[in-house]
Amino acid sequence: MPPRIAIPVPHSGDAEYAERSLPQYEDAVRRAGGEPVRVPLDMSAADVTKIAESCAAVLLPGSRADIDPKKFQASRHPKTAEVDAKRDGVDQLLLDEAYKSRKPILGICYGLQSLNVYRKGSLIQDIDDFLPPEKKGINHEAGRKVDVAHTVEVEPGTLLAGIVENGNKKSQGVPVNSSHHQSVEKAGEGLRVVARCPEDGVIEALEGTAPDHFVLAVQWHPERSEDQPSKAIFRALAEAARQRSAR
Repeated sequence: MPPRIAIPVPHSGDAEYAERSLPQYEDAVRRAGGEPVRVPLDMSAADVTKIAESCAAVLLPGSRADIDPKKFQASRHPKTAEVDAKRDGVDQLLLDEAYKSRKPILGICYGLQSLNVYRKGSLIQDIDDFLPPEKKGINHEAGRKVDVAHTVEVEPGTLLAGIVENGNKKSQGVPVNSSHHQSVEKAGEGLRVVARCPEDGVIEALEGTAPDHFVLAVQWHPERSEDQPSKAIFRALAEAARQRSAR
């Protein structure tokens, strides 16, 4: 049987956005050989935990919300979007189970930020206001209609490098789309930076430092792309979930 992979509904307050975006993640998981399992945001904590326990891995998708800056001891920036407390709560429960049971984790865009703050990392609340003038030029908010917003450079010898090398035969200059205005400032505990945008240094991927636990998060949206590196990311998650199920 395909490994079950828990995916929270992206947003509790925007049903149109959630129903438009969630099927892309589900389809990518199915194509990779996994079984996507939707996690509603209005369930009790006990019911969310039951779903998490029944799944072999967790995928945290994007969202239109932003993480509450209080969680990383920062004042709210004027451009920080509204918090989605229900999504935050479900993410935390899923991550609790994934870390407790060493289940594979993949974070995408908001999912990367959620994971990083969960691990006591911090965020840049608005990239455009953070970057000095000479570093501006890449549009990280290009959106889903722009297939390739920029490239990312991946650190050699990392989990992510091995994944995109299998799909792309190279570990640098990976083309990505982009739909975010926030990014990682400081990596959380047990996480390391493994990819950046070469033009401005914005952090584009994190992975876990524990060799026995698959933890990967990317700031871009591989579920929107049909290129081999994007597909390879989901295949890697599904294979890690399959191995976890076998144990």
